[in-house]
Amino acid sequence: MATGIVAQALSDAGWVPLSRALLWLAAAALAVLAVGLVGRLATNRAGAVADFRDPHVGFGYLTMVAACNVVGTGFHATLPGVTWALALASIPLWLFLAYGIPLSMMLRTEMGEGGGGAGLLPRLLPVDGTWFLWVVATQSLSVVAATLAVDNSSIRLLSDAAVAFWGIGIMLYLTLTTLVMLRLLTGGENHGGIVPANWIFMGATAISVLAGSMILNLPAGVPVLDLAAATVGGISYLLWAFGLWWVPLLVAFGIWRHLVRREPLQYVTALWSIVFPLGMFSVATFHFGHENRMPLVATLGQWADWIAVAAWTLAALGMAVAGIRFIRRGALP
Repeated sequence: MATGIVAQALSDAGWVPLSRALLWLAAAALAVLAVGLVGRLATNRAGAVADFRDPHVGFGYLTMVAACNVVGTGFHATLPGVTWALALASIPLWLFLAYGIPLSMMLRTEMGEGGGGAGLLPRLLPVDGTWFLWVVATQSLSVVAATLAVDNSSIRLLSDAAVAFWGIGIMLYLTLTTLVMLRLLTGGENHGGIVPANWIFMGATAISVLAGSMILNLPAGVPVLDLAAATVGGISYLLWAFGLWWVPLLVAFGIWRHLVRREPLQYVTALWSIVFPLGMFSVATFHFGHENRMPLVATLGQWADWIAVAAWTLAALGMAVAGIRFIRRGALP
């Protein structure tokens, strides 16, 4: 997800060869992770099912949907068949996960597992950033539907689907944001401040803005635009502003965690949860500003491109160093 969206940011900045290299790297990583997931299901199915039934872990599986569509959209200009294949693969995944995870939570509550009744609420209330992958995955379907609609004979059907998925994502975002604000303002964080995954709060607004921008950029004459264009445009701008508002707060919590509490700053895979929102914010900001004739917003998106690239570079270097250390430890007698 992170590498795919940073590839798009580089493309927007005019660095096409480097963008293509990162896109192919993202595709290779997607294939490796898919094989790894299949291997885990084959060797440790009980653990995978347990994670699926835990809402604080299970929503992470929705990265499969978002990754397929982020990478697939990147290939649309050169290999549209890849876009179609990954989009079609993501739909059953979304149906299974977007309904299965909340249904599992509801059934556990109904059966009284985990304390039941009111006793379950305090355990589930600490919503973290992974829950917003529910929004990100849904909006990724809106993005890919709008992308495919531009040059397809089924433009009306795909345009309707893009607006429908966008609307579902907006309602999910509003619901989860209410829980998040209640948690932050009344309960604090369990992990000593805003953790990297909570940057997805902002990433969910960004991909909603990108989806809205692409819907507004659909060819004229699409009936659903006559119905929804004003709503999509207004809400997308408000979400963009709200996403921008999140950034200083998230940065401030990071400073507090590592400089005030002096928690060590070291590489963890969750750092990619910062890279993806930064990349998505830069791409969404540039496209929303460029396509709606707001040059200041578009310029901000271009500046943000390089912040996302820098974050990707630091995360990649951290991963490389961690990998080398792991190999060296394994080679010791």
